[in-house]
Amino acid sequence: MAVNGGQIAALIAAGAFLMLVIVLAVPILRLRHTIDAATDTLRAVQVRTGPLLDNVHLTVDNVNTALSQAHVTLDGVNVQLAKVDTMTAHAASATANISNLVTVVSAAAANPLVKAAAFSFGLRRANAARRGAEEDREVRSTLKGQRKARKG
Repeated sequence: MAVNGGQIAALIAAGAFLMLVIVLAVPILRLRHTIDAATDTLRAVQVRTGPLLDNVHLTVDNVNTALSQAHVTLDGVNVQLAKVDTMTAHAASATANISNLVTVVSAAAANPLVKAAAFSFGLRRANAARRGAEEDREVRSTLKGQRKARKG
């Protein structure tokens, strides 16, 4: 059997290709192990994520319930505040009415009191003036009597 140069070149090329396939097979096999590990990790995450998402869903439902209760409570507080506003308005109206009544009573009572005080002041003054006039008469009559006694 005679082997020519082309066949030897083909044999060398086939050997080189076989070496290339063997060299590339090792990283491909390692890559397969990495992909299998990643697949297992994803399955584990999927298995653990399901209950976790169920817990999150339950928590969100509980928060929504609490928020609706808070909303109902706030509505009740707003109703009570409206009632307090009404009571405050009525109290302000009653206070204004009492103030007006006190002003009227004060004016009604003060006017006669002022008149009574003025009358008593006038009486005291008139009484004092009358006493002063009597004392003046006595002094004058005493002085006249002394003058007559000196003259006569």
